[in-house]
Amino acid sequence: MSITVRAAAKINLHLGVGRVRDDGFHPLDTVYQAIGIHDDLSLADAADLTLTTRVADHIEADDVPDGPDNIVLRAARLLAERAGRSATGTFEVRKDIPVAGGMAGGSADAAAALVACDRLWALDTSDDDLLALAAELGSDIPFSLVGGTARGAGRGELVTPVDDRGAWWWVAVPASVGLSTPAVYRHFDVLRPDAPEVPASAEPLLAALASGEPVRLARALHNDLQEPAIDLRPELGELITLGEAEGALRGIVSGSGPTVVFLCDSAEGARETATGLAGAGHEVVLTATGPVAGAHLLP
Repeated sequence: MSITVRAAAKINLHLGVGRVRDDGFHPLDTVYQAIGIHDDLSLADAADLTLTTRVADHIEADDVPDGPDNIVLRAARLLAERAGRSATGTFEVRKDIPVAGGMAGGSADAAAALVACDRLWALDTSDDDLLALAAELGSDIPFSLVGGTARGAGRGELVTPVDDRGAWWWVAVPASVGLSTPAVYRHFDVLRPDAPEVPASAEPLLAALASGEPVRLARALHNDLQEPAIDLRPELGELITLGEAEGALRGIVSGSGPTVVFLCDSAEGARETATGLAGAGHEVVLTATGPVAGAHLLP
């Protein structure tokens, strides 16, 4: 028996970051959106636990973490431990989400692994329990289960779905070299020693989403990690300027970067922006709509 689960990339429409807590994490007020760039994970019955990964042309295979610490295998082992059974199965991941790009590709794969193992092993784990396991594995993984558009609190793992009836058009430009999320947060601490304990509220962004107006949403996009990401990689700021000159309503660093995403006013606007960016020398330019579903079984 074999099943396949699809999980989507995420972007942060709002990422408010507070002063680092005593436990080393930063309090967040964030709004996630799942967009139509996906990884597909297949799981088949087997006597042991193995993983192979196939990557799209725009991803370097060597950039994908392998070995026993891969997040897919960790997710499988955690679920098996809680269920009192052995972790077995053959995973194959087909990756299209940029690696170390601020789009939660690893989190998407972990969420897909939890769903796949739960179904293949016939565990019938409750949604609440899956979300709790996801939060143990990583801050973005609960959202990768939920998908759509959602507000995240705590360190991002406390997820509340948002009623988002918009159809938003995005252009994503990944970088050839990833950017370490811990490094970006450390640089945020350097640049913002006076950061408030309570992060910037997502309420203005939620109001813009509810309006359904792309221009209003563009004005409300916010990312407190953009400044440290650009300070570490100045070319990201140059890319944002270029994409907006090519017609995008707004460009923003995705999460901790280095992927940059551009909100466009329509499908045609996204195509024009993507064409302009490609013509300026950016070899990988991806277009996608959002929001899309979280981790789910494919027929």
